[in-house]
Formats: sequence, structure tokens, C-alpha cells
Amino acid sequence: MNPKVKGLVTSRKFWAAMVGLFLVVLKAFKPDFPLSETETTNIIYVLIAYILGTAISDVGAGSAAAPLANAPPALPANLDPGSTQNRE
Repeated sequence: MNPKVKGLVTSRKFWAAMVGLFLVVLKAFKPDFPLSETETTNIIYVLIAYILGTAISDVGAGSAAAPLANAPPALPANLDPGSTQNRE
């Protein structure tokens, strides 16, 4: 199987988008489906938030340690201009 297709099929974001698309199509073709417009919209908003949160989490997981490794060392408390320690 193509790695791109395999990655797509195993993606949580893809399946969340498919659930949202299914609800929208179902509501369009079967208007008497027992979900109101507001409930359908709220479900779609939750799915969008889930997809964005998962995307942000995926990006953060890949690069979280790199900026910390290159960060300058912290200032000692007596040299830190924001510190109230060791002040007279």
C-alpha cells in the first residue's frame, strides 16, 4: 500500500473529517434525521476543534525539544532583572 494512502487512512484527523462530512451529507439527503441544525453545527465545530488540536499536537510533538536544546542558559536569580530575590 502506498505510504501516503496508509498515512491518510490511519490519520485521526482524516476520520474526524469523514465523520463531519458524513453528518453533513446525511442531513442534506435526509432532512428528517433526528439532529437539529444547531446540534449538527455544534458537532461540526467540535470536530473542527479536534482536528486543529490534533494538528497542533502533531506539529508540537515533532519539534518540542529542539528550541529548548538551543536556548541560552537562564540567568541566576541575582542577575535576573525580574527577580525579587537578593534585593535590598
